[in-house]
Amino acid sequence: MSPNGSDLPHALGGAGGTPTPQRPMRRKLLQALTAGLVLATASGCSYNWEDFPRLGMPTPTTEEAPRILSLWQGSWAAALATGVLVWGLILWSAFFHRRSRTKVEVPPQTRYNMPIEALYTVVPLIIVSVLFYFTARDESELLSLDKKPDVTVNVVGYQWSWGFNYVEDVEGSNGDAKTDKNLDAIPQRFKDDFPANAGGVYDAGTPGSENPQTGNPGPTLWLPKGKTVRFVLTSRDVIHSFWVVPFLMKQDVIPGHTNSFQVTPNKEGTFLGKCAELCGVDHSRMLFNVKVVSPERYEAHLRELAEKGQTGYVPAGIEQTDHEKNRETNQL
Repeated sequence: MSPNGSDLPHALGGAGGTPTPQRPMRRKLLQALTAGLVLATASGCSYNWEDFPRLGMPTPTTEEAPRILSLWQGSWAAALATGVLVWGLILWSAFFHRRSRTKVEVPPQTRYNMPIEALYTVVPLIIVSVLFYFTARDESELLSLDKKPDVTVNVVGYQWSWGFNYVEDVEGSNGDAKTDKNLDAIPQRFKDDFPANAGGVYDAGTPGSENPQTGNPGPTLWLPKGKTVRFVLTSRDVIHSFWVVPFLMKQDVIPGHTNSFQVTPNKEGTFLGKCAELCGVDHSRMLFNVKVVSPERYEAHLRELAEKGQTGYVPAGIEQTDHEKNRETNQL
């Protein structure tokens, strides 16, 4: 370098000391960010859930479960799109608005930029509204009881296990589920869909119960493949939560309040279930199994329970509160 610095412009790469422009690099970065955002948002369009990762969810085993999985995957896609945009803006600001080595002046100070302020207020509202729409739409569909069930099971939660009342007309079991005192906790609107002369059979577990085939702890709930099953959920003591893991669906089991939902199992096998609500000291032992079999094997199992003397129903739970009775009356 000459003493007077006459060759400095050459070192800076431009005539008169002007730095080499960085526009091509900026264009490439913006193009890359745009492409990433398009790919991320495109995944939220119509798609088959099997074409994307399950993101920690188990393989669905009911006809309704893919709807839940699609909502889960779509939420991740929306989160990824938002993340790509935010990360891109952060990196863009860090790289292209850093202090220049050749300029020491204070950059322009921007205040009260109304378009930008409106943008970061409106965009989150749009995101939340879209997520709310899809969530409400799917929740309404999943909790719909419009279709008359093929099978009804009253799931009874109690400390520290589960009871299963099969509301069925089983040979060797006399009685009527619509008038049985053990089912008084169940509202009339559910009883209206009970089959006639359903004497029923039951199975009740303890924390020490085991599935004889797999050795998994807890009692075993049997269900027929391809049949619409309605679960009527009641509790004898505290709040529990009925969760069959591969059904991707769970619902609280509340004393004095009856919840219900329907599924159609479409894969045979034995699956794990558990209580998903902290219900006391032995909450971790409130496990059960779900065995999905052919309709013929299911009917044979009900006859086996009747032959064992497990006819009728175990007490369903705590009587409805006055507030809940009023709510039920207003719904009718």
